[in-house]
Amino acid sequence: MSDTVIHVENLGKKYIIGHQQDNERYNTLRDVLANQARSLNRSLNPFKSHSSLPTANTPSTEEFWALKDVSFEIKQGDRVGIIGRNGAGKSTLLKILSRITEPTEGRIKIKGRVASLLEVGTGFHPELTGRENIFLNGAILGMSKVEITHKFDEIVDFAEVEKFLDTPVKRYSSGMYVRLAFAVAAHLEPEILIVDEVLAVGDVQFQKKCLGKMEDVAKEGRTVIFVSHNLGTVQALCSRGVLLMQGTVLADDTADVAVSTYLKNLEQASFQNLLKRTDRQGKGHLRLAQIEISTGGNHPSLTLSTGFSAVFTFHVTGIRQGLSCCFTIYDQYGQAVTYFNSAAHSQDDMTNPQQETKFICEIEELLLLPGRYRINAAIMCDGEYQDDVKGAVFFDVEQGNLRGRPVSSETGYGNTILPHRWLIPG
Repeated sequence: MSDTVIHVENLGKKYIIGHQQDNERYNTLRDVLANQARSLNRSLNPFKSHSSLPTANTPSTEEFWALKDVSFEIKQGDRVGIIGRNGAGKSTLLKILSRITEPTEGRIKIKGRVASLLEVGTGFHPELTGRENIFLNGAILGMSKVEITHKFDEIVDFAEVEKFLDTPVKRYSSGMYVRLAFAVAAHLEPEILIVDEVLAVGDVQFQKKCLGKMEDVAKEGRTVIFVSHNLGTVQALCSRGVLLMQGTVLADDTADVAVSTYLKNLEQASFQNLLKRTDRQGKGHLRLAQIEISTGGNHPSLTLSTGFSAVFTFHVTGIRQGLSCCFTIYDQYGQAVTYFNSAAHSQDDMTNPQQETKFICEIEELLLLPGRYRINAAIMCDGEYQDDVKGAVFFDVEQGNLRGRPVSSETGYGNTILPHRWLIPG
């Protein structure tokens, strides 16, 4: 008997996207009535030319393939990470695997009970209490009331929502929603567990708890499909990686190989004009236009040195009240090294009196060890992402010295060094 639990063959998903031919976003009532009159006139005079009639607000459509010719197999007990840039088709694939949406072409075979956690509160009824939703989700998964009752206390303990168990979940915070949703999905013993980036909503401690639970699920021989932009987590949790690019499978290999291919792909994209990058998220009212890296003064360089100064400049398309810039530096293995956020103020921060459309982050002593690094950058306004670009720029750090102490690529393990001193026995 085959141990294949998911078989995907030539899968494709097409969407029809509507456009306006002019710059107007909405038709007025007058436009609608005029268009109706033209349509009626054409039907009454089918042989009369109407080429002179204005067509400014006529909508047009185009086909967009979110997935195209995707094929792979997943066996029982596999731990598969689905990775790719924004817009690669990851979420669409998971929705098809979860039977939330139907494919346009191709076929998919799934053997076993599937539990999905794709967005906050997936499968929850907002008017029902936490207690009632646990039983509802269990019933949807095909479990008996006895089985659900047996797991009930364990679910509540894991989710840490006992105090609010008899409160309608519509009053839950997003964090409480996620905790309960994940607890239900992971504890009701599905043969296949599908988890999207939704875990990013929870706090750090809960994320660690979830990852530990997913490892336990995998060790029990159940199948885990995990989507995340945290490449280090994908490598730690998954034995296999599937890299999607523009709706097709670019790589299907070990997690390490898939991540390496993804990073090379990101690096190639970083050479493009940043404003032309389409693999970004956010509301888009303001966007990142350019990122400059320098060693201070007027010395732009994508090569920095350990222990010396570094300046990161983020140009944006505009400035508004409440706008902030944040960025994360990742090492060559996809592990997050450090994070910067202009919204977390310090007495050393300054306001640019010239109102330039840029954020400047100055570092007096770069504490990164020699190696290759990349930056994920974002701008936010009042807590909402305006723009978010993964792998926005790459840079190298070469050997240097930290307060007179030589630092080279052979310094040791890790990716940072801290100022320190030794007291050595005489």
